[in-house]
Amino acid sequence: MTLICLLCRMKNQNHSNFRQYYYPHHLIFYPLCLILCGICIYQTASTESELKYIYALLSLIILLITWLSFMTRQHYALKGQDRIIRLELRLRYFQLTNQRLEPIEEKLSFSQLAALRFASDEELPMLIKRSIDENLLPDTIRKSIKNWLPDHMRV
Repeated sequence: MTLICLLCRMKNQNHSNFRQYYYPHHLIFYPLCLILCGICIYQTASTESELKYIYALLSLIILLITWLSFMTRQHYALKGQDRIIRLELRLRYFQLTNQRLEPIEEKLSFSQLAALRFASDEELPMLIKRSIDENLLPDTIRKSIKNWLPDHMRV
């Protein structure tokens, strides 16, 4: 386990600190891409030779690679994570209530389901019912949780 993961696990997770970052992407790859793009844009503006067009093309290519890597990484990770969250909630709800979640799951948005995953077993059934009855916003659901169930394995 990496030192970063160990440091993340030492904190108690709650509403104010539940977001996580993937440091190689957020603090190394993306800043490097932006720096390279900045250098190319600077060279495009300051060069008066035929290299100006090559620097402009490099800027566009670097921006495109950065954007595509971000979108692809997010898309694949989040789609897989969304399915796991649904399955986890279905299993937990069934274990706690001996009833299937699927009939009432369609009354909740995915954002609400994602917020509900932080609720402890004691709070989950009541909070699901309340979310449906009052159509609670995801942020309101997370703020309503008294006994936060951390999720350190999110992407």
